[in-house]
Amino acid sequence: MKTLVDHLSQYAAYHRDPRNIATHFVGIPLIVLAVAILLSRPGAEIAGLWISPALLVALGAAVFYLRLDRALGGLMAVLLGLCLWAGQALAIHSTLTWLGWGVGMFVAGWVIQFVGHYYEGRKPAFVDDLSGLIIGPLFVVAEMGFVLGMGKGLKRQIEATAGPVRPRGQSVAH
Repeated sequence: MKTLVDHLSQYAAYHRDPRNIATHFVGIPLIVLAVAILLSRPGAEIAGLWISPALLVALGAAVFYLRLDRALGGLMAVLLGLCLWAGQALAIHSTLTWLGWGVGMFVAGWVIQFVGHYYEGRKPAFVDDLSGLIIGPLFVVAEMGFVLGMGKGLKRQIEATAGPVRPRGQSVAH
């Protein structure tokens, strides 16, 4: 199994433009929340817990993240829990409200992502490796930690493989 550094380095190689990274701070949370919303139906309340496809996907993702790193995995589990809560809150409304929010956020998130990759001058990571779809949210959380001055060792390890974030506007060499 790949390590946390392996996954984040591979993903980071597609994300070295600061504008692209900035778009991911908005686009990826929108997409994750949209998926939680859309997968919150169908569902059933069992012993006070809403059981839905969203819960099963979130549990699987949380286990994956926890196996990579306990601290980041724990934070991801909390964030996924918040997405589940929001998804369930919208799933109980009319079909129009549920689909409007879910599809709207999903489309908006992907539009923002593709704008970022226009700046990057490179296709999204998931095009070459579908694991990019599950690593993207973890990348955003790790990058936010780096912005806040945390995870300096992890950042150094990632940059040793993927290279540093390029100065704004510097194009990628093809």
